[in-house]
Amino acid sequence: MKKHIFKIDGMHCASCAVHVENSLKKQTGVKNASVNYALAEAVVEASDNVPEIQLHQTVKDEGYRVREEMKGAHEHDPSQMEMASAGKKTLISAILAVPVFILAMFMIELPGQIAGYALNAWVMGILTTIVIFGPGREFHVTAARLLWRKTANMDTLISLGTLTATIFSWWSLFNRGALYFETAAVITTLILFGRYLEARSGGQASQAIKRLLELGAKNAHRLKADGSTEDVLVESLKVGDLVLIKPGEKIPLDGTVAEGESGVDESMLTGESLAVSKKLGDLVYGATVNGRGALQVKILKLSGQSVLDQIIKLVEDAQREKAPIQKLADRISAIFVPVVIGIALATFAVWLLLGYDFNLALIAAVAVLVIACPCALGLATPTAILVSTGRGAKDGILIKTGAALERGRDLDLVVFDKTGTITQGKPLVTDLIPLSGSEKTLLTLAASLESSSEHPLAQALLRSAQNKKIQPKKVSAFQSHTGQGISGQIHGQKYYLGQAKLISPDLITDQITKQAHNLAKQAKTVIYLADDSQVIGLIAIADQIKPHAKQAVAELKKLGLKTVLMTGDNQATAEAIAQQGGIDEIHANVRPQDKLSLVKALQAKGHKVAFVGDGINDAPALTQADLGLAVGTGTDVAIEAGQIVLVSGDPLKVPQAIRLSRRTYSIIRQNLFWAFAYNSLGIPLAALGLLNPMIAAGAMAFSSVSVLANSLRLRR
Repeated sequence: MKKHIFKIDGMHCASCAVHVENSLKKQTGVKNASVNYALAEAVVEASDNVPEIQLHQTVKDEGYRVREEMKGAHEHDPSQMEMASAGKKTLISAILAVPVFILAMFMIELPGQIAGYALNAWVMGILTTIVIFGPGREFHVTAARLLWRKTANMDTLISLGTLTATIFSWWSLFNRGALYFETAAVITTLILFGRYLEARSGGQASQAIKRLLELGAKNAHRLKADGSTEDVLVESLKVGDLVLIKPGEKIPLDGTVAEGESGVDESMLTGESLAVSKKLGDLVYGATVNGRGALQVKILKLSGQSVLDQIIKLVEDAQREKAPIQKLADRISAIFVPVVIGIALATFAVWLLLGYDFNLALIAAVAVLVIACPCALGLATPTAILVSTGRGAKDGILIKTGAALERGRDLDLVVFDKTGTITQGKPLVTDLIPLSGSEKTLLTLAASLESSSEHPLAQALLRSAQNKKIQPKKVSAFQSHTGQGISGQIHGQKYYLGQAKLISPDLITDQITKQAHNLAKQAKTVIYLADDSQVIGLIAIADQIKPHAKQAVAELKKLGLKTVLMTGDNQATAEAIAQQGGIDEIHANVRPQDKLSLVKALQAKGHKVAFVGDGINDAPALTQADLGLAVGTGTDVAIEAGQIVLVSGDPLKVPQAIRLSRRTYSIIRQNLFWAFAYNSLGIPLAALGLLNPMIAAGAMAFSSVSVLANSLRLRR
């Protein structure tokens, strides 16, 4: 099975998208097809033996064009080109239509005649015809092409309405009847103006991808073997290349620091404004901005494989996917145009049967044709998703599916896997309790003994020593005592570092035991340091709660959500962490394989569950949950399983993501309501003759633009 993604030009309404989608689905070998009107894009899953050119031909056979994608196409933005083209057509049409409107509305009589007919009538007719077949030509070409295919879309309605008014007016001119040239000219101009505004708003809605594409560096300073540099394109870099990053420059691709120290601005990835300190061995990411120090970076990922590229792919995939609520709009759009044509014909017939003038019947029918707007229905959902995913990406919240934006509205419970979500996942020294000597002496001896260890607790000790500018001393006669700790000699004196069972029981007094017990109750791991004659001190290490965890939990409660902590730690540790974070419910001693079962059990009780996790063993629970939020600092497997990725791992992103989800769904519902209300009210009013066709055309253009404007509120 292969996925084909390509752009389609010539779609002017939701009916177009639905029609193309249905045609693609009918092709042999096509498993699924989805056409997004807002993105002008098709995503087709087909068998490997189905060539893409066959799919392109299907689109062309239906009267539309497949856009040729060029390298660096984002530098020549199609939406900007579309907006420029629409603007040019609107301007030309307006220049020609305004005189027609003035002549008609103010009943200006120009001196002179042509072939016995008033000059002003000829001027209006000629200018209107130029408008119809000049700037408005595409409406009629598309309508004719679709008629040949025995189908119809929004252009069919516009073409029928304007051609009817124009042809009837030419007939009336020669029969000295009422003229409606201004109706056709102004309708065409207003609809062109509406499409210009739509292209402009649509361009704003899709700014997220453009901004992300612009973030990457174009060039890099590659280091040669002799230490000199050469400037090369980022695309030419290979894994293992060393590049020099000067102060203030963008890092070209993902890699590790090989030399130097600096602060790096990662706000484009995480949404966090504070620079992140980078030193030897630390990961750095493409498109982030180096601070004041120079860095040498060893490239780990090629162009197209970086974290930024993955983010762009996630955002694009989310914007392509249809939310479930979109299916209703698609079903309506599929039958919309034929129904409207039927209503227009019925309106014309009923007015004549009731004895009204032919002109009035015609005007009512034209008004029905031009006021109907499936575009608003088609834009309601995809534009909201488009803007929402872009807004989320800017804030470090990557929404992978449109469905995820709907699921946030029903949640009532958020489950946190403790490590890496509520806590840092990186143990820190919290307490230094010297029983003999100073804190510095205690930490110096402990760090010296652990100087070669990779154990997380050892790394916590070494980080603490490094932060306090303590240099480890040389250790001899080093020994590792499995499950207990380590020992070694410093300046000829033997020291023991580890659990209580490593230390001679005679050295541990009741007072020391009491202190250790109190620390353990606070979810801290206690390490003893002793020599052969005394306990020198206690060191407490804990996985610290994240700075914003408590605030995040409080915000979730304001959203009406209950919070649950899931951890493999014992009950005492779980209670201590839950108390610090203000979490409602605790599930301690949870084994990795039990996480999925717990989520299922909560769902069985009727809860709509969001699960926040970052580890490989969180993936099943992330998938099972109604909404899976994967912490971006975690494993690739967890990130793949989550429907929303929180790039920075900041707990505050959890309520922020849920708020964005709920707000997006609210905007979608508002859009659909107004789109339904507009058509439900507008078509009957037009059929009853209560709307002039020009007003109807303006209202039709306004309906699409209003939906786009409402969706753009999500950017704030």
